Amino acid sequence: MEGACRLPRSRSPVQPVSHAPLPTPRDPAPADEDVLDPEAMRQPLANAWYCVGRSAAFAGGKAGARKGGGLGAIELNGEQIVVGRDAAGALFALRDRCPHRGMALSKGRFDGEALTCPFHGWRFGTDGRCRDVPTLSSADAADFSRIAVQRFPVRESAGFVWVNPFLGPPGRADVPALPALDFEAAGACVVALVVEASFDLTTLSLVDPGHVAFVHDSWWFRPSKELREKVKRFAPTPHGFTMTSHATTTSAPVYRLLGGAPAVEIEFRLPGVRLERIAAGAKRVANYTFATPMSHNRTLLTNALYWNMPALNLLKPVARPLMRQFLTQDQQVLQHAQKGLDRKPTMVLFGQGDLPSQWYFRLKREALQAAREARAFRNPLQPQELRWRS
Repeated sequence: MEGACRLPRSRSPVQPVSHAPLPTPRDPAPADEDVLDPEAMRQPLANAWYCVGRSAAFAGGKAGARKGGGLGAIELNGEQIVVGRDAAGALFALRDRCPHRGMALSKGRFDGEALTCPFHGWRFGTDGRCRDVPTLSSADAADFSRIAVQRFPVRESAGFVWVNPFLGPPGRADVPALPALDFEAAGACVVALVVEASFDLTTLSLVDPGHVAFVHDSWWFRPSKELREKVKRFAPTPHGFTMTSHATTTSAPVYRLLGGAPAVEIEFRLPGVRLERIAAGAKRVANYTFATPMSHNRTLLTNALYWNMPALNLLKPVARPLMRQFLTQDQQVLQHAQKGLDRKPTMVLFGQGDLPSQWYFRLKREALQAAREARAFRNPLQPQELRWRS
């Protein structure tokens, strides 16, 4: 047995189920936990980019002139945030709370330049600065120019909007890079579900090869029901690790569409990003999955499938329900597992198939330590061959 870990309980607003990473015979022992705030290991990484929705969901221009048009209210790591585009199409992300009486600004009007609180009409620019307090009289000497709503960094990549909810002091930023596509997509299909489970538990499903044979036992994804020995090479990459490129079987219907013997590379990177890249000659498919912490034991799981073959656009009506079925299988098993961990927060990580889960916690620990010491991230992992049955 490689380890039995008790997951600490927490009364914090966000309580991902996690535990200290376990040392393995091939890896050096992790740093002493005392150098870190134990509570930090129970939380999603604070200084990181998280997917909050498709780029197309946040309209700008004329759409912003309608009440609530162009705005999206999101929940990210316990923070309520309003995301939108100004009249020029530039994204912004602000705390979704008017500092006057706490009203959600996303419920008000946005004209492409400023948000108007529906409670008392206070107006805020997309930079967060207060522009007008219409209820003030000529006798009021109050200066509202210093009033501001908290801003958050926001970016676009791979057809999605990403927000960094970090509110700590400015310092050396060494955060994981945003996912990007290495080809021009001819089409895409996206499915997103809310999972009533912690961020860490949900993220572990992205690096867990053992569950596939039992959770995703579908005719269209895994026609063979026989467990087979898998041997894969893993290598450290910036803020994560990669299952190095290898030829895969063509028996699965999804691979037959590409023809030949597709090469597959699967990368995981912090905070909760899985990037599967499939290539067969000039044909390219990318299967990306993102975990986004919403609140205590609630995680948004987003799956995006991209391709560079225009003919595959005809299959989108079929691909979407199959993707939703696949993601729903993860959703249901994670929610049941979360209930078990709520009753007894203990995990037993056993065998080489569970090493990627241990690696996740080691990477997370290093990210926290690097931030604490204001230094660059140093990947603690080493190249390794893993074997498991799936």
